[in-house]
Amino acid sequence: MSAPRTGRTSPRWLLPGELAALDAAGAPQRRTVRDWVVDASLFAAAALVGLSVWSEDPPYYAEAVPAWMLAADPWVGAAACLALWWRRRFPIALAVALVPALYVAGTAVGATMVAVLTVAVRRDWLPATLATAGYLVPAVIFGAAHPAPGTGVFASVAIVGMMYLVPLGWGMATRARRQLIASLRRDAERERQEHRRRLADARRGERERIAREMHDVLAHRISLLSVHAGGLAYRTAQAEAGVGRPLDAAEIGQAVEVIRDAAVRALDELGEVLAVLRTDGGDGRERVAPQPRLADIPRLVAEARAAGQRVSFEMECAPGAAEALRPATQRTVYRTVQEGLTNARKHAPGAQVAVRVDAGPVTGVVASVSNPLPVTPTGDLPGAGAGLTGLAERVALDGGTIEHGVADGSFRLTTRLSWPT
Repeated sequence: MSAPRTGRTSPRWLLPGELAALDAAGAPQRRTVRDWVVDASLFAAAALVGLSVWSEDPPYYAEAVPAWMLAADPWVGAAACLALWWRRRFPIALAVALVPALYVAGTAVGATMVAVLTVAVRRDWLPATLATAGYLVPAVIFGAAHPAPGTGVFASVAIVGMMYLVPLGWGMATRARRQLIASLRRDAERERQEHRRRLADARRGERERIAREMHDVLAHRISLLSVHAGGLAYRTAQAEAGVGRPLDAAEIGQAVEVIRDAAVRALDELGEVLAVLRTDGGDGRERVAPQPRLADIPRLVAEARAAGQRVSFEMECAPGAAEALRPATQRTVYRTVQEGLTNARKHAPGAQVAVRVDAGPVTGVVASVSNPLPVTPTGDLPGAGAGLTGLAERVALDGGTIEHGVADGSFRLTTRLSWPT
């Protein structure tokens, strides 16, 4: 649902129909109260001009026109004024129809002035100029040949010219202003839509970031917990089948303690993730829990070994690497090793895993985890399948590259990040 429109300084009934229609997208354009007032005022003005021309008895041009034309003059002028009520729907047709009316009736001059104004407001400059010329040329010729009493030829021509050029300029200025207002409103609407789109993208990005952090933290811990629980269940089943030694109380207690510790660590790390992703409302400062760094990778490998995973580990870092690398880069390296160990534990249990981390100005930062493919696929530990996708997004944000796939019977995960200059 779109946000309510704000910032309009005038009520709808005071706006022209063209601008009021912008506030009701898809609604047909109708005359507003302002339009009715303007139409009535222009009709009255055209009628008053016609009455002022006919008020002279006889009109000053009576001797220059035939008798039949003089008799039809007031009727043609009245019809021209009445036709102005359709000026909004048919501006060009009205302007063309009033050309012969001007040749017949001097009382139609007010209606022709309104027709020029209408075409200039509602159409482009070319049809407005042509319509004005259609009235201006015969009016100037007639005014020069038959000037009004008390005026000379030049004054009569100037008056006739102003009668049509002023409505033309006024209409063009009004049209330009309305087009500017409509353009500003469209720009404002586009800006509102763009703002809503940016908000939606920000919310989606935040959800993806939360999901990525949650996966990186919980997948590793829960897989460790599942391995310990699975081992306990296997030993218990073997004992019940009579093919293994029953677990004594000390072994059960030790296994339960390991499972409990893994669950507690999972909850602690989940709390750290949430602390990073939220801002404390007390003092307005963000409480950032310590994030994993290069120095935490050996501890990660040790935890995997304690869970029974066979891991060979090599790590070569240039002096000062921990200080030279950004925290985000170190966290990405840590997440690479964590994701590789988790995948190996889930999809190749019992396989030998090789972990290597190199960090230096020459090689950059390279982290790789590889393990042989299992002889038979295993599906004991389900997953969302989003770990590598989230890791790829994280690496891309850090300006690095990621490679993963099967080669020579082993699955290999490698990320490469640049060394800071």
